[in-house]
Amino acid sequence: MLQKFNPHNQDIHVYVGDRLYPRAEAKVSVFDSSVQGGDAVWEGLRVYEGGIFCLDRHLQRLIDSAKALCFAKIPTKDFVKQAIFKTLEANKMRSDTHIRLTLTRGEKITSGMDPRLNQAGCCLIVLAEWKPPVYDNDRGIRVITSSIARNSPQHLDSKIHHNNLLNNILAKIQANVAGVDAAVMLDAYGFVAELNDTNLFMVKEGKLFTPHTDACLPGITRGLVLEIANELNIPAQEKNLSLTEFYTADEVFATGTMGELTSVKEIDGREIANNSQHQLLLKIAERFRQLNKELIEPLPF
Repeated sequence: MLQKFNPHNQDIHVYVGDRLYPRAEAKVSVFDSSVQGGDAVWEGLRVYEGGIFCLDRHLQRLIDSAKALCFAKIPTKDFVKQAIFKTLEANKMRSDTHIRLTLTRGEKITSGMDPRLNQAGCCLIVLAEWKPPVYDNDRGIRVITSSIARNSPQHLDSKIHHNNLLNNILAKIQANVAGVDAAVMLDAYGFVAELNDTNLFMVKEGKLFTPHTDACLPGITRGLVLEIANELNIPAQEKNLSLTEFYTADEVFATGTMGELTSVKEIDGREIANNSQHQLLLKIAERFRQLNKELIEPLPF
């Protein structure tokens, strides 16, 4: 699925550094660490009617990621919140909005890899756009398995929500060439890690399974699904899962802020029936929609 340009985003304002700029003027320096080495962390946020979903969880992960990368002068949660609120208010956005929140290591005094060259502190970017979820939940998605492996903690820990996404992008290119929506990425041992852009779950005989987070991002939505399963007394387990187990699952679905909960209809040409007698995805999705109202940070305008 290719996202389309929304004309309503033509004149948006974007927060960069410490102020708002019109879209055409919103830029970072060529010396910024995100340009020099992809040295930045990010979060994707969704705005539902009147509030931001799971804002505190996202901000904590942003700050934790920046700390893991040894950023200096990391802004406080309150500073980031106020920047987000200013951006949404300037754009008159109160619903149907996606926010790409980025924190770079900041501008360097001269080109180079050494973080000691970053002496001005972090640069915060708040990019809010009118944008629906990336996947059509009613249609579901088709995926293939990528030859590109997901990073292990030994190489680049996926628990750091970093901007180095080239392996994910290479996997997405393979999906594009195959004419499908996304690509399954495996870990170093050949177990399923996640899709190139979302986490994965499968259902077998009334039980819910998802890969360990050894080689995948412990997504906010993923965590909520596990909480929902516990609340609804659905047996759930994190374990090493092979492609064969996904091929023969009763249900498969993906989870993520940009895609919400999306049924996976086909993996490598194998049709996933998604018609188990338990229909766990429907039960979980119904509770997830309720949480959309319960776990939002109200907008102050």
